[in-house]
Amino acid sequence: MLAILLSAVGIAPLLNYGLNATSDLVIRDLGITESQFGLLATVCFGCAALGNAAFGKFSDKQPDTRLLLLIFGTTAVALGLAAIPAGFVLLLIASGLAGFAQSFPNGVTNRILVQRVPSAQRITWTGIKQSGVQVSQLVGSLGFPLLAAVIGWHGASLVGAALAAILAILALRIVSATPMLAAPAPRSPQPDKSRPAPAAAPSTRFVIIALSSYGFINGVGVQATNVYLALFAVRELDFSLVAGGLTAAVAGIIGVSARIGWGKMMSRGVSAPRLLLLLALLAMVGALSFLGAQQMHSPALLWLAVGLHGASALGVSVVLMAALLRAIPAKNLGSASGIVSAGQFGGFTVGPAAMGLLVGSAGGFTAGWITVTGIYLCSTFLGIFLVVRAKKRA
Repeated sequence: MLAILLSAVGIAPLLNYGLNATSDLVIRDLGITESQFGLLATVCFGCAALGNAAFGKFSDKQPDTRLLLLIFGTTAVALGLAAIPAGFVLLLIASGLAGFAQSFPNGVTNRILVQRVPSAQRITWTGIKQSGVQVSQLVGSLGFPLLAAVIGWHGASLVGAALAAILAILALRIVSATPMLAAPAPRSPQPDKSRPAPAAAPSTRFVIIALSSYGFINGVGVQATNVYLALFAVRELDFSLVAGGLTAAVAGIIGVSARIGWGKMMSRGVSAPRLLLLLALLAMVGALSFLGAQQMHSPALLWLAVGLHGASALGVSVVLMAALLRAIPAKNLGSASGIVSAGQFGGFTVGPAAMGLLVGSAGGFTAGWITVTGIYLCSTFLGIFLVVRAKKRA
């Protein structure tokens, strides 16, 4: 079950990460500009943002198996379309479908955790299943360049489509065979008037707005970096195509470990605001390291930046989802997860488009990394606000 939850979260981004890893080849093959390449990610994440916002309540009413079929089936179709060498427009359509497939994973996997997984395991499992995105980044960033060297990036997409179809069959069988947990017995405790009342929990509305806002700001920086990381390594530091893809793969490996680690910290009771502030600070240092790597033409600084990016910005999602599990009832998790995910994907939509324009301008990657640093500074300010607010409520 855990492997299926991880796959459900990670399968839809596979096309995007695969294209990013082979970006130099895709740009030359299709004869497009850097900003046009960024449009692929913009369309993908734009569709994901709209889907998460529009289909949250729909997800609450659909069975788990139907939503999983939507995720894996739509992804298989998207990768299949990308395998057809029919030009940029068809690739845009495929990217949009891959984005639509990202409308459902967080909601359905969160609900499966609440309804089918014992409470003692949920937060830890949240960290693991949210690492599915970084597992996808690892697989796409390594697999696509290696396969592209043999069968081209279209062939690599076809392999991805076959993988999604196989996982769809496994997911339906495993989830159908896993029973729901027994509903807990209702309790009616008598209030103890001799003890002072605890501080009121933050409203679910505030939680959703705060997490969505943080997810949006972080998302801008995450995908501005992810989409152009391999291209930056190839063009600015003279890495080969495979070595450029390796930078994104390493970020994905570190991201997997980071999400599991942050999830374990959440399961031990560490507050979400403190972790979000720490992640924002680390991400800002990572962005400055990218800028330093370019200015000094330093591979060592690039790898430092890759590590910080994977450990911080790529670890935010698990904190957001774990915070939702703490605050939102199971019956509303689909819609709440959809709103927070829509915030993230809204940022994912803006990031690649803005970075593409900056990279294609006279400022180049220098302007891009300065902007990314400013974005993470904004998320730092929001993290400080959330920490201070939590202390006041306590």
